[in-house]
Amino acid sequence: MLNLILSLIGIFALIVVVGRLMHRYFVYIPDRNRVAPKDVGLPDVQEVTFKGTGGVTLIAWYLPARKGKPTLLYFTGNAGNASYRSGKIAAIAADGYGVFMLNYRRYGGSGGRPSEKKISADALLAYDCVRAQGVSPQKIIAYGESLGTAVATRLSLHREVQALVLEAPFTSTVNVGKLLWPGFPLGIIMVDQYRTIDRIGQVYVPLFIIHGGRDNIIPLDQARHVFHAANEPKSLVVVPRASHSDLFELGGWAKVRAFLESLETVEPVEAVESAPVVPGRVARAGRRVEAAAAANVEGR
Repeated sequence: MLNLILSLIGIFALIVVVGRLMHRYFVYIPDRNRVAPKDVGLPDVQEVTFKGTGGVTLIAWYLPARKGKPTLLYFTGNAGNASYRSGKIAAIAADGYGVFMLNYRRYGGSGGRPSEKKISADALLAYDCVRAQGVSPQKIIAYGESLGTAVATRLSLHREVQALVLEAPFTSTVNVGKLLWPGFPLGIIMVDQYRTIDRIGQVYVPLFIIHGGRDNIIPLDQARHVFHAANEPKSLVVVPRASHSDLFELGGWAKVRAFLESLETVEPVEAVESAPVVPGRVARAGRRVEAAAAANVEGR
């Protein structure tokens, strides 16, 4: 019996050690190819290089905003690189907003290897790059997509921004991982946990969350947990027919744009697609509105 117990302990320890060494291969799925913006139909977008923590060369794509419009400091999801978001950049640019999109370490030609600690530090340097372009803090929107929602949230605790936008946020990568590997001790295994749920309560700028009702990668319930843990002013919009990968295209950007246009107004609203964001009702502290019922979204 003692030998069996020792064997089980040894197997568990091996799983933990191997998991800690390998988990980043599952968290980060980079495309390392360096692509010029003009090669994906964005001739007006500049490629910016700067030094990240430890002297690593990082690459970002930058398009200045039209006069009076804010710039989105954009942190991507865990797959691909900036070129995969060329359609998003084009849509954002068409409405006059600026965008500064960071290629994380090992993504899109950036050097180094990604980790939560390093990416979080690089995000601060990306912010400083935007400031160096002459953009004031009052015109910087911290924007996160999927994995980037945790990066944007953390940034907003350390740098002044006008607002925080989270596209398909999660509570932590541990909770996302448990959906795929139930029963694994991921809380022990994973170093990069991106615990947005522990940080969102320290954010005091206007918060806007957009999530797909059919998201089968990050369940809507996780976005709702983040929303309820956040401070006012805050809004959560659910696009019922959208999944994780098509949220932006199926109305997500229109909702975000409405929020950006209404930052100087009063009452926070949470809505579904059938009850669109009304300009004038989403930015400053006001009444708290309970999340729209996700359980009865069609086709979930």
